[in-house]
Amino acid sequence: MLTRSGHQGGEARIRYGDADFEILSPGAYVTCAVTGRQIPLGALRYWSVDLQEAYWDAEAASKRLTPPKA
Repeated sequence: MLTRSGHQGGEARIRYGDADFEILSPGAYVTCAVTGRQIPLGALRYWSVDLQEAYWDAEAASKRLTPPKA
């Protein structure tokens, strides 16, 4: 098992940008705003810059970002 010195467990605080994100407080994961699942930082691929929240996958992002039908 690979371990890193100084690696912090728990939830990270992130500032999401257009093409990347900045870690404000270290942690091992962020929480998906739709599913509540923990997303390891190394697997984080989907987020909203405007809403500043992360998504587990493209389907979760689509659910959150698609306006409800009238």
